[in-house]
Amino acid sequence: MTLTDQISPTTGRTLKPAGRLVVALVYDGLCSFEFGCAAEVFGLPRPEFGPDWYRFAACAVDPGPMRALGGLRVTVDGGLGLLARADTIVIPGWKGIDVEPPPKLIRALRAAHARGARLVSICSGVFVLAATGLLDGRCATTHWRYTEKLAARYPQIVINPNVLYVDQEKILTSAGSAAGLDLCLHIVRRDFGAKIANQVARRLVISPHRDGGQIQFIERPVSRYEAGNRLPSLLDRLVKQLDQQITVSEMAVLVSMSERSFLRRFNETTGTSPADWLTLARVDRAKELLETTSLPVEAVAVQCGFGSAITLRHHFRNKIGLSPLAYRRRFALSQRPAV
Repeated sequence: MTLTDQISPTTGRTLKPAGRLVVALVYDGLCSFEFGCAAEVFGLPRPEFGPDWYRFAACAVDPGPMRALGGLRVTVDGGLGLLARADTIVIPGWKGIDVEPPPKLIRALRAAHARGARLVSICSGVFVLAATGLLDGRCATTHWRYTEKLAARYPQIVINPNVLYVDQEKILTSAGSAAGLDLCLHIVRRDFGAKIANQVARRLVISPHRDGGQIQFIERPVSRYEAGNRLPSLLDRLVKQLDQQITVSEMAVLVSMSERSFLRRFNETTGTSPADWLTLARVDRAKELLETTSLPVEAVAVQCGFGSAITLRHHFRNKIGLSPLAYRRRFALSQRPAV
């Protein structure tokens, strides 16, 4: 079967010839949630975004009938030959961190990478990528439970155990299952910009953007319904008033805490400091303005609370790896096909 056939002989699904092709691996013992993350973001029909939206296909790693966790039987659109046409390949977990991937899969992934395909792993799927050797000398992440084993088995990989995902341009890795959704939305943001990514997130009823550098595990997540907890309302207020300057002392007063207690509580519930949280929120706002408006960089800096273009450029490069103007050239709505 080829995608030019347009109809999968096994599932009967139409495989439209337009759009970027995302192929997710399917194997016996498939991690259902991880596969579902990719299918929900890239495979769900979204006619409101036009013909350039992703195509999605499932690719069999193993021969014969396959099952997913939960007792589901899985059918696919084709075999490993699909990888030769994929623009993005998703490895949604793996059947076990001690299970070696088959050599034919390793060869197919290497060939796909060599021709420019984007490789993406979710959770334990990083062990498949690691087996290809393509992560040697690169930074990567995985679920915090697996980082020590990954480091011991593949010492050439620079492992960051404290982040949600790592973007190395053509090779992207994510932490535990839910971080796979964050990474998939990050890819949509890269390909189509913040506005479209936010619409996808809204349909999923999840946060539109969690930065990849956020820590994987927050001991005590913030609850909007916890009695006496004023942090959620403070965070909402900060987001609405990013152009205004506020000190830690002023934040502490707003939530009726001592400064020391506030700093401890803020870190426990967000995984970062107030200053770093504000910087990231301001960078996110700057990205939105750069994509959707023609405001000069100086005006963007003022609206986001950075005060000057110099400060904006510093933090933008630090967080995004691009200058504001380079980001605008790449992601501005006027530079992308209408969706």
